Order: sequence, then structure tokens, then C-alpha cells
Amino acid sequence: MAILNNVNVAMLEQVAREAETDKSKVKRSQKIQGEWLLEEGQPQFRAEVSFEGGKVIFESDQPKNLGGGGTRPGPLHYCFFGLVSCYTATFAAMAAIEGIELKTLTARLEGNLNFSRVFGLSQEPVMEEIRITLEVESDAPREKLEEVEKLAAERCPAVFALTEKVRLNTALEIK
Repeated sequence: MAILNNVNVAMLEQVAREAETDKSKVKRSQKIQGEWLLEEGQPQFRAEVSFEGGKVIFESDQPKNLGGGGTRPGPLHYCFFGLVSCYTATFAAMAAIEGIELKTLTARLEGNLNFSRVFGLSQEPVMEEIRITLEVESDAPREKLEEVEKLAAERCPAVFALTEKVRLNTALEIK
């Protein structure tokens, strides 16, 4: 079973074996450098994002209620896309590792946001609640699919980054 559910199971298993003796096999660094765009009517931020297969330009623009023009996805759109795509990918990978074939897998993310903190009106969290719903079609028993969902919630890097304390260091360099 090399590929199942569009997941390279053989590669996952190989990396897991190698990481048992060399943790560097499962470590990565990511760097994104972008620029705030000062021209009115343009997106507010642009960055080149490099990945294994190439590069892509991401642009973002705050929604109008946060001072932007609403011309591109806002930063939280990218955050939520990353979360739901990572969670779905983790679910598909865990299913593949367990030998479960998926006929269909769709994901829906819904969130309740409170921007009062942004305006200095409260210390309440911006993200009040995020809900992810996976719709799965498979011949696997419900219990097995529920086990896979539990593994996805435990192992998804984006879920971890949003639910656990992550060391964040910021710096300001003045030219």
C-alpha cells in the first residue's frame, strides 16, 4: 500500500522509522518575508511563500471593518484555511495509515470571532470558538473513523499551534 487516499503511506512510514533514531528527520524551519503595501486601493500585505515544489505569492487585505479594503482574504482567512486543510490532511493520513479507504472527505470550518480586543475594548479572545466538521464516506466502521478523528485532533500541527502555548518572539528593527 504505497498511496491511499492521496497520501503517500510508504513515505510516512519511512519518515517515522527514520525519526525513531534521528529526530531531525521530522523537523523543519519556515521563513516568510513580506511587505506592507502603502498604495491605496491595493492589498495591504504581500509575501512570497516558498515550499518544496516552488513559490507562490500570497496577498492579504484586512476586511473593511478592520481598516482594509476587503480586496483579498484577510490574515485570519489564511489561518483558518491552514487549520482546516491541515486537520483534513491529518485525518486523511491517519485513515491511510490505518488502511481505511475514504470514498469522499469534505471539511467545513466555522468560527465565532470577537474583534473587541483589536480596538482595545476588552481582553477577550479574538477566537471565541472554531468548529470543524468532517463529512466522510467510507466502508470503515464508525468506531474506526471516530478513532481516526481522535488521532487527527491529537496529531494535527495546526490544531496544536492554535490550542497550545507556542513560544512567540517579536522584534522591531528601526532603519
